[in-house]
Amino acid sequence: MAERVLVIGSGGREHALAWKLAQSPHVQQVLVAPGNAGTANSGKISNSAVSVNNHSILAQYCKDHNVGLVVVGPEVPLAAGIVDDLTAAGVTCFGPSAKAAQLEASKSFSKSFMDRHNIPTARWNSFTDPQDACKYIQDAEFPALVVKASGLAAGKGVVVARDKDEARKAVLDIMKDKAFGSAGETVVVEEQLEGEEVSCLCFSDGITVSPMPPAQDHKRLLDGDQGPNTGGMGAYCPTPQVSEEVLQEIKRSVLQKTVDGMREEGTPYVGVLYAGVMLTKQGPKVLEFNCRFGDPECQVLMPLLKSDLYEVLKNTLQADLSSSPVQWLENSTAVTVVMASGGYPASYKKGLEITGLSQVSEMGIQVFHAGTALKEGGGVITSGGRVLTVTAVRPTLESALCSANEGVAVISFPDAVYRRDIGHHAITYLTRTRGLTYKDSGVDIAAGNRLVDVIKPLAKATSRPGQSSLVYQESDLPLSQLSHYVVITARIAQACGIHSTLGQDLVAMCVNDVLAQGAEPLFFLDYFSCGHLDVRVASSVIGGIADACQMAGCALLGGETAEMPGVYGPSDYDLAGFCVGAVERGAVLPRLKDIMEGDLLIGVASSGLHSNGFSLVRKILERTSLQYSSPAPFGQPGQNIGEVLLTPTKIYSRLLQPILRSGAVKAYAHITGGGLLENIPRILPPELAVDLDASRWRIPAVFSWLQREGSLSEEEMSRTFNCGLGAVLVVSKQDAQRVLRLLQAQEEAWIVGSLAHKQPGAETVVIRNLEQSLKDSPGRSPDTSVLQNGALHGEHSTRKRTRVAVLISGTGTNLQALMEQVKKPSSSAEIVMVISNRPGVMGLKRASMAGIQTRVVDHKLYGSRAEFDGTIDKVLEEFRVELVCLAGFMRILTGPFVRKWSGESLEGSILFDSYLKLLNFLAIMA
Repeated sequence: MAERVLVIGSGGREHALAWKLAQSPHVQQVLVAPGNAGTANSGKISNSAVSVNNHSILAQYCKDHNVGLVVVGPEVPLAAGIVDDLTAAGVTCFGPSAKAAQLEASKSFSKSFMDRHNIPTARWNSFTDPQDACKYIQDAEFPALVVKASGLAAGKGVVVARDKDEARKAVLDIMKDKAFGSAGETVVVEEQLEGEEVSCLCFSDGITVSPMPPAQDHKRLLDGDQGPNTGGMGAYCPTPQVSEEVLQEIKRSVLQKTVDGMREEGTPYVGVLYAGVMLTKQGPKVLEFNCRFGDPECQVLMPLLKSDLYEVLKNTLQADLSSSPVQWLENSTAVTVVMASGGYPASYKKGLEITGLSQVSEMGIQVFHAGTALKEGGGVITSGGRVLTVTAVRPTLESALCSANEGVAVISFPDAVYRRDIGHHAITYLTRTRGLTYKDSGVDIAAGNRLVDVIKPLAKATSRPGQSSLVYQESDLPLSQLSHYVVITARIAQACGIHSTLGQDLVAMCVNDVLAQGAEPLFFLDYFSCGHLDVRVASSVIGGIADACQMAGCALLGGETAEMPGVYGPSDYDLAGFCVGAVERGAVLPRLKDIMEGDLLIGVASSGLHSNGFSLVRKILERTSLQYSSPAPFGQPGQNIGEVLLTPTKIYSRLLQPILRSGAVKAYAHITGGGLLENIPRILPPELAVDLDASRWRIPAVFSWLQREGSLSEEEMSRTFNCGLGAVLVVSKQDAQRVLRLLQAQEEAWIVGSLAHKQPGAETVVIRNLEQSLKDSPGRSPDTSVLQNGALHGEHSTRKRTRVAVLISGTGTNLQALMEQVKKPSSSAEIVMVISNRPGVMGLKRASMAGIQTRVVDHKLYGSRAEFDGTIDKVLEEFRVELVCLAGFMRILTGPFVRKWSGESLEGSILFDSYLKLLNFLAIMA
């Protein structure tokens, strides 16, 4: 029997819900309370004048009119407990309970909930005192520039500030001036995240989540994301920026975790859950939760919903989502453009006549009404800020946007405001010249990592008593045994007719991995498989293996040759290797307990690709007109591309074994598959992070060429290739110089970075200056003259750099000169802090762009010079500053401050009253 459904609300979202519900054969009539002109007498849809604020009256109305289902659109009734009250009265109602709706109604509750359940989100804090909030903004170690009213503010209670002053002003506006009324009695201040913002909604029956296609809202009023924040000026769906892999990650780490967490806390979440998500470099992070369909996201989701909405809602209420998958249209994109009243989001006129609505319906475009009313005597007039949402569904984003804009052009009312660029982020994404990734070439590093996680328990189940990881520690075994296995494809070698170098690659991969455990390689076995045994090729490969074993100092005990026609092509072959090494129990690497903040990283030069990333290399070559036999635009004169690419992997055993035996090396990362980003963290305690500076080592020109021709991102380069470092050693500051000298006697090596405490949510490996270093010498070998021992990576790389703070008041022209000086390899100083007595000055922006910490100590906020100077003094001590420079600083400092920060040597502290004096000092020290 068909039922009567009541939709609560009056906006475009509610019109879209009523429109979709009316399409169900299970629905006899859709009532909308209070509704708008679009839901008044439109087929099955009509408006109701019942009060939605008095839940008792509403419940009786539903019984009197045989309403079988109530669907709640906006957030305010949900937070007021409409679902609880109607359910208690025996009326079926779709939406979360008031307690569950706290996820939206209280941002403070929401953020605390996310912390309790390890749901990724921005760093934050909540405040009921505006002064405490302002102090938090000033002192936070991250850009605490997002200020939110904790309560419900109709989607407008968020301020994303440009700087700390604007953030503090937002706090005062919300908490003191009551910009959002009682919603701002508590504010949440959080870290400003960087990335693409998307709306990820799902149906939740309290156990199962069924994600909807991701959408993207456009909050700013004007094109180009300009103008004030609004409730939303348009949306599109789906978003191409969210891959299926990312969507599944959001489902797992955000949506499912939230529903599971609410159930664990005794508050099952049933209804629509909306996660505003930022796609950051560290992965998806939640900006906020909403407890209902978004507006205008609903207006693009409903046209794409293939399933019967009534059935979906009933299945959700009956906890039956797992057995009733929700279906969505494929190969279709929806775009909705909001038409708003002139003056919105501030004051605006009402009662303006709207024309052109009937013509749009004939264009195959759906118009959902929001702020509209019926005019006496006929016609439709404006009655709100957001008036109409014009929605088109087409095969592509561009065609859907074009159609929606055509519909908007037909509709008219005075002073209408709308955007013409809805979906511009996605269009840019789709039309950009996208750089290649390793995954494009068929190699999925993430999938490989997932496989490792899956098979770890299988390997662990086979462990013997006393075994730790790959290392046996048994009383009857005086030495630990290690084995490694590797398969190397040989397609490029076949194309070039060069086979002997692959033998060295095979041995090097195994031996260098054994060395990374601190072990000495003892013996090696090989496995050669092919489709047709070519004795000349096989002997060349195995001859290369024998030569490499001699270089490594290990015995080649033998191996196996397998001829398998039908499995391999006639000229194809694969190699596998097995190496066993030995290490005393106390010398096994990494020594995790010994690794600490402040330890230095020494990089040992690679010879080139080191047999990693060849699939991506082949993909890049396909983009060019070059062949393996073409003259190489990199490498040595006379070499062709194939010869450079097949430069054999360096074997580090004879170089590193004496240094490893000395005990000076705490850990050794062999930079193979996964590049710098994945190999270095494997040897470190989880609480430490890596700071690398790519300007400190020589990057072979082949990497510059690959990055340029493949348009590879910095992340893709450092996750796929070794970028010039075949091995990275962790040593103490005290041992660094000695180890470096030993290495440089035989090989190129440099101090390339250091270890620091890892901040929550921060990346484990940060590589500075990589992009610039790759660009410095594209297509040719870098000039190694600047990389000799005494110039960059010898004495200057290990010399303690003096920590400098610069005090400014204006544009920072003098500061720029200082920053240029300290960037030089020979500089004996580093700028760790820039302090300004004036907010918003250009000098602060210069420092921020250079990655230097900044603080504003506004002299106007202090009652005396002594109090002002005391605050600066605390900041200087906090950052362990040794040297202070006044660079255009327009305040007179007190005597005690000047005396404290004056000294006669770098062992104490020094204050320079002009940047020229500091520049001269640095030049002398260099």
